[in-house]
Amino acid sequence: MRGKIVDIFIAAEAQAPMQSVREVHLEPGRGIVGDRYYHAVGTFSEKLVSSQDFEVTLIESEQINYFNKETGLNLDPGLFRRNIITSNMDLNSLVGKQFQIGDVLLEGIRLCEPCSHLAQIVTQEVLPTLVHRAGLRAKIKSGGVIRTDDLIDDVAK
Repeated sequence: MRGKIVDIFIAAEAQAPMQSVREVHLEPGRGIVGDRYYHAVGTFSEKLVSSQDFEVTLIESEQINYFNKETGLNLDPGLFRRNIITSNMDLNSLVGKQFQIGDVLLEGIRLCEPCSHLAQIVTQEVLPTLVHRAGLRAKIKSGGVIRTDDLIDDVAK
């Protein structure tokens, strides 16, 4: 299955608005250069320090569209506080698998479920509407630069 990156977001500090960027550099063990979790100043940095759950988060544009349709809202993708917005890729199927974006190799760790913190920032409706639909947490196996429009390949065999 091949997907595509449709947008990339980072925030310099916890609860700061997510900023859309065209490209980012990913570093194994650190995350996305310039993002709040790279600098260990994200809301959950202390909780996630012993894992690699903080490195990269992804969400499908199709799930954002589903949320907006189900709730009647028209929320911008950056409000969902995920780093990478994808299209045409079943992210849930990548848990425990390696996948490639451009030259960067990632591994899906677990689903990135909606939480009460996200509900406070966005709307309480994220909790029931996005369960098992809110994206994927991934660790960086080999770093490099990714860009909007890069393709995503499931490399697990």
